[in-house]
Amino acid sequence: MLSRSLRPLLAGTSLLLLLAAPAAAQRHGPETGALVIVGGAMRDTAIVNRFIALAGGPGAARIVVVPTAGGADTYEQDWGGAAAFREAGAQVTILHTTDRAVADTPEFAAPLADATGVWFGGGRQWRLADSYLNTRTHEAFRQVLSRGGVIGGSSAGASIQSDFMVRGDTRGNTVMMGDHQEGLGFIRGVGIDQHLLARNRQFDMLEVIEAHPELLGIGLDENTGIVVTGDRFEVVGQSYVAIYDPAALRETPGRFTLLGPGTVYDLVERSVVPRERR
Repeated sequence: MLSRSLRPLLAGTSLLLLLAAPAAAQRHGPETGALVIVGGAMRDTAIVNRFIALAGGPGAARIVVVPTAGGADTYEQDWGGAAAFREAGAQVTILHTTDRAVADTPEFAAPLADATGVWFGGGRQWRLADSYLNTRTHEAFRQVLSRGGVIGGSSAGASIQSDFMVRGDTRGNTVMMGDHQEGLGFIRGVGIDQHLLARNRQFDMLEVIEAHPELLGIGLDENTGIVVTGDRFEVVGQSYVAIYDPAALRETPGRFTLLGPGTVYDLVERSVVPRERR
């Protein structure tokens, strides 16, 4: 039995330990900053403007655009694929290499040191993994989020953001689980597909979830995306996002749920957030 003199001391010590304990890390989305994950096409200026706003707004946003998924050997600083960000008022730097040794140098990663946003372009997502996964540049991407910045991407630039990468096979983009399956991991516990309804891909993710029931499947149509903050996302754009929940699939095989623009989804609860709780 504790003496009366020790009880206040131990109680105070317990309180200090509780206050000193670190906050629980996010289970799925970034602990700080935001992700903008788009299903392709990127002709919706509202999505571009949302990305720029999260990066600091016109005139202040410093965006590093990574076009490596496109497969060219070189990309000039005036690359046309970044025109929408320049027109929206962002300062843009193009960053590209196909050499992991280069990507692992502080000199190459230097433009990310003061970036407020990163954008991954379309193409084949395995090229991004080959060039940047587990390099200094990969860590510099994470630091953009740690500073409260934003990471975005469309098409291949969407699928690369999850920890499990679908359509990452070098033989072609019809293989859902191929020779590259590890993404950059900015959002965890999910697999992300793109061009969903435009390319009639709405049933393709079922194969992945059947093989990996620990994952939540997310399918994004073109000109549509999700803005992820913490463990929630909001649907933005013009079409639909599909959710493939293993629990629902066990009850009804082949079932998925479509979410429209403005919907807020909780990645932990795996449910739509009612308006009164947003």
